[in-house]
Formats: sequence, structure tokens, C-alpha cells
Amino acid sequence: MQNIHQQAVLDAHLLQLVSHDPRLEAVRQVAGPLHPRMHPSGFEGLARVICGQQLSVASAGAIWQRFSERGDAARDPQAYLLRYETGLEGVGLSRSKILTLQRVAQALGQGQLDLDAVVGLPVAQAIAALTQYKGIGPWTAEIYLMFCAGHPDVFPVGDLALQKSVSQALGLEPGIKPAALARVASAWAPWRSAAALLFWRYYGVQNRKDALPV
Repeated sequence: MQNIHQQAVLDAHLLQLVSHDPRLEAVRQVAGPLHPRMHPSGFEGLARVICGQQLSVASAGAIWQRFSERGDAARDPQAYLLRYETGLEGVGLSRSKILTLQRVAQALGQGQLDLDAVVGLPVAQAIAALTQYKGIGPWTAEIYLMFCAGHPDVFPVGDLALQKSVSQALGLEPGIKPAALARVASAWAPWRSAAALLFWRYYGVQNRKDALPV
């Protein structure tokens, strides 16, 4: 599996993507250069993605900053389990996210979840392995696979920015649903992660803000 955290791989995938679907050349012209964004894998990376669920980029970043300042709780599952009940006041994590992180930390500590093994699975199997834990849905699993594992063929169809960006860029009906977006994105396999980065960048340029979710 080629890792899109490498600039050369991302560049190659983007060239192949645009050659395969010439409509995307205009999108690329607006988006400008793409650069990988990498976050650590393991508990730290998954915790960061969970922190960002259903939040703006700015809010998620502020919560993660406060969380990461609480010793090793944001990086080590055992440290998290020692602190999650009384040591996270003021961080801004909702109770549901605190419990989701507890379940993940326990599964990692007990050997029920092996994130290194998960990222080597085919996408559907990797998503299934992660979403068996309450509080982790497809979006969380897909964002983890993209930004923490560098998986090259993921397109998070539940992401609102991607829905808006694809609709606007390709002249599709506004408010495209995830199932319809999945059908559109299926044409971009096996470079769907590059396509997602392209459309996030396009959305960010059009709205003058950082649109990447983590």
C-alpha cells in the first residue's frame, strides 16, 4: 500500500486521478498545490480524530490542545485510563467522547484492538474493525485511515465539507447524500484519498479557511 503521507506518492496519485477524470483539472487549478497532513497513528491519532467529531476545525484544535497538555493521557491508553474519570475537567470533551476513548483504551490495553494490524486490512474490513466500538462511526474510521495511516483509497462521504465541495465543483444537486456521493467517488478509485484532499482544499480556498478535519 502506497502511503499518501509521502509527497511524491500524493503528487503521483493526483496526476493519475486528473488523467482519469479530466473534470478534476479545473478543481485542481482552484485548489492549488496539495500537501500531505500526517498525524501519529495508534491511540494518539485515533483520540485526535474522536476529539474532532462533529466540531469545527477551530473548536477541535482547541480541545485537542488542552487535552494534549494533560500529561500522557492523550497519547497512552493506560495513562488515559488512570485520568479519564477525574483528570479531564476543563478540556472540553463531551461525556460521550470520554467514554468512547475509555472503550478504545481498554480494548488496546486488553489486546482486543490492534491498530497496527487494522491499518493493514482492506478498507471495508478496517472500518468494520473500528466501528464495532460505540462512538466510532464510519467518518471517524475513515479519517483515521487517511490522516494517521496514510491509506490511499478512502473518501469520507459523510463529511459535510466534501459533500458541499463535490456538489459545487462538479455542478451536482446541492445537498448530495452520502450514498450518492459514494457512487460519484467510486469512479476515483484507487486514488480516492487524493480526491478527498483535493476537494477539501478546493472547499477551503472557496471559503478562505482550513477545511481539513484534523
